[in-house]
Amino acid sequence: MDKNDILSLLKKVQGGDVTPENALLKLKTQPFEDLGYAKIDHHRGVRQGASEVIYGAGKTPEQISGIAASMLKNGEKTILITRMDKNAVEYVKKNHDLTYYDIAKVGIIGDMPAEKKQGRIVVASGGTSDMPVCEEAALTAEALGNDVVRLYDVGVAGLHRLLASLDILMQARVVIAVAGMEGALASVVGGLVDCPVIAVPTSVGYGASFQGLSALLSMLNSCASGVSVVNIDNGFGAGYLANMIK
Repeated sequence: MDKNDILSLLKKVQGGDVTPENALLKLKTQPFEDLGYAKIDHHRGVRQGASEVIYGAGKTPEQISGIAASMLKNGEKTILITRMDKNAVEYVKKNHDLTYYDIAKVGIIGDMPAEKKQGRIVVASGGTSDMPVCEEAALTAEALGNDVVRLYDVGVAGLHRLLASLDILMQARVVIAVAGMEGALASVVGGLVDCPVIAVPTSVGYGASFQGLSALLSMLNSCASGVSVVNIDNGFGAGYLANMIK
């Protein structure tokens, strides 16, 4: 249930189609559903503007399918599943209309929102190896109703590749800059655009990159204003945050 559903319910009460008592009962039973292995937060869309997302890692196929069934029963049209193991895909597909994106390890049940929010989110990557994290960010933003443009392999080792897309960057509402190694892409993009930049360090790199720690520290120490940083490899967090920025 989201804000529009509650507003619709209140209008039905106003019009006499639903009694106040029945409306109260519906609201009281909506906040969460206890499945034993999970408590599904059906009011997250009301509080935060976006429905609960299923984190697939560590969950069994049966648990993922059960959580999705609960969400669908309560009116969810688009369900996002991140870090979804391939072993769970076939099982969930037997029970739900699932589309699986292998590179990102993301599953989406239902259709992507047809109506797009104003402005574009640009997802830019330092290298091709950063694509799994980029795609997690891009698909998250798209599942939340955003128009997303992908700019891949535009890292600082060949700066002309990034500069060739300045028109796209400068028209963005938000830029998600995804990079491993030394993570310099975020600072460069932050010095070029007038919109918020969300930096995503990845675990791509050789030994001294410390599985993304080097990129994380570089991004946290960016001299460009307006750059925020999410956790290592956290494409979902970046896509979700970008959706919240108007």
